[in-house]
Amino acid sequence: MSKKIALFMMALALLASAPLAAAQPAGKVHRIGILRVGPPPPSFIEPFRQGLRELGYVEGQNIAFEFGLARDVKQIPDVAAGLVRLKVDVLVASGTPSVLPARNATRTIPVVFVTALDPVATGVVASLARPGGNVTGFTAFHADLTGKRLELLKEVLPKLSRVAVLSRVTNPGHAQYVREAELAARVLRVELQILPVRGPSDFEGAFHAARGADALLQVDDAALTAHRRQLVELAARNRLPGIYGFREFVELGGLLAYGPDYGDMYRRAATYVDKILKGAKPRDLPVEQPRKFDFVINLKTAKALGITIPPEVLSRADRVIR
Repeated sequence: MSKKIALFMMALALLASAPLAAAQPAGKVHRIGILRVGPPPPSFIEPFRQGLRELGYVEGQNIAFEFGLARDVKQIPDVAAGLVRLKVDVLVASGTPSVLPARNATRTIPVVFVTALDPVATGVVASLARPGGNVTGFTAFHADLTGKRLELLKEVLPKLSRVAVLSRVTNPGHAQYVREAELAARVLRVELQILPVRGPSDFEGAFHAARGADALLQVDDAALTAHRRQLVELAARNRLPGIYGFREFVELGGLLAYGPDYGDMYRRAATYVDKILKGAKPRDLPVEQPRKFDFVINLKTAKALGITIPPEVLSRADRVIR
């Protein structure tokens, strides 16, 4: 066989095999389950997606999302079980109500949480350094966070004497949040009024009971964040200056927000998902705490409430809505 014929035959062989090679899958498509009450705010999910993109993941090519979005807290265990049946590769528990149901739903699928609760005090992990089991993640819980929020309220409202604390009583961290608030209130000589709620049907009654309070402090909770528009409207209707843990409340008309930068936490959560997909075990990945915090002020709301934000407080804000 001549050299030219041999080259021609090789070319034909390559052309014939090309469609078969193109039809082969480029690799495994990893499925990531997202468990949450209500849709995740864009400021959470977009940094998570961006973090995965930066690590080389492309949706539809080597990664896919399975969203398990419960309508309310009671539905979360069933939704978690559904994601487990889909055999997702990693289960991301987004928000406090999702963490325990995710852990209870599986002992084999790795779980990465992003939550406001203390995972050690609530028994989610053995310790921050050595989580144990199949669960690890990122906690927004910070020992002096409640105290800092009360301090900010006191700076903005020097005559502050009574603060209503809105907390979901079925939140696993409820008792701990209340204790932290009480400790800070004693130092600041502020009276607290605890407003325990279970869901949206309790909101109107809670705000009615809070009449006479000087301000509102809302405990971080994904189940409450899902109803942020209603809660902000109730605070405005009752002329109750509020401080929240999520900037989304202030963007909708709340007065102040001070809390962890959740976008940063979700971006870091993407690195844990990547490590797990590459073979790391959750028990070997320490639970991480917040590194960055956000302080947001809504001056429109301050004006509507007749509140003057002191210049020294305004200068410390990361973002001011005018």
